[in-house]
Amino acid sequence: MLRLSRGARIGLGTIVTVVLVFMYVPLLLVVLNSFNAARIASWPIRDFSLEWWGKAFASEPIRAALLNSVLVGLGATAVALVLGTLVAFALQRHSFFGKQSVSLLIVLPIALPGVVTGVALNNTYNQLLEPIGIQVGYFGMIIAHATFCIVMVFNNVFARLRRLSPNVEEASRDLGATPWQTFRLVTFPQFRSAFIAGGILAFALSFDEVVVTIFTAPAGVDTLPLWMMNQMARPNEASTVNVVATIVILFSLLPVWASQRLGREIGDRN
Repeated sequence: MLRLSRGARIGLGTIVTVVLVFMYVPLLLVVLNSFNAARIASWPIRDFSLEWWGKAFASEPIRAALLNSVLVGLGATAVALVLGTLVAFALQRHSFFGKQSVSLLIVLPIALPGVVTGVALNNTYNQLLEPIGIQVGYFGMIIAHATFCIVMVFNNVFARLRRLSPNVEEASRDLGATPWQTFRLVTFPQFRSAFIAGGILAFALSFDEVVVTIFTAPAGVDTLPLWMMNQMARPNEASTVNVVATIVILFSLLPVWASQRLGREIGDRN
């Protein structure tokens, strides 16, 4: 075990404290300003009010943007769960020519800057597909989000599959189970936690995406992060944006907490 001197512990603790303060004080200011009675966010807060919360919940554009974020997130997650799991099985269970190249291509979208992905997909939709009569519309935004969400599922499932023993599956087949029965009753329960954790992370990643959405969203369609970004140019709407940001912060805690719980379950099983 690595033992640190008293001075090193104090120095390390100070650095961690400064980093945490730098990260979370701005979020706290957003939450506090959502209750600010002033129309423009300010500090210190002189009066508190729930006026902006009421306006946010009554706003039709906010509800529409939230619905779009949820639908796109669910669609991208569904695509990512299917394709990410299939690719994870293919790369972990089989050897074939170009295996490492396929692995690189799967992981690459998460490493590319969002603006590169957005521009590439925008050019594809507008310059290749539309001239031949294919209008991707809403579905194009889902596919755009799925390109990087697949990585979340793939990484989780692939890592779990590498730790599974093939003996249990072989025993199931020896006892007369069909491939589908073996998968449903033996294989899937063993990587289910990783599958769910990957899906949660994929949804959270899609829900928060801004850059790719800018380039691929159909005209007149806003997701919640895109709506927030557009409203920041209007100072009089800053208080309402703080309300929405506060709600997003609260709901963002859920997938993080769930993925950590699932991660601990995977660790305990190992």
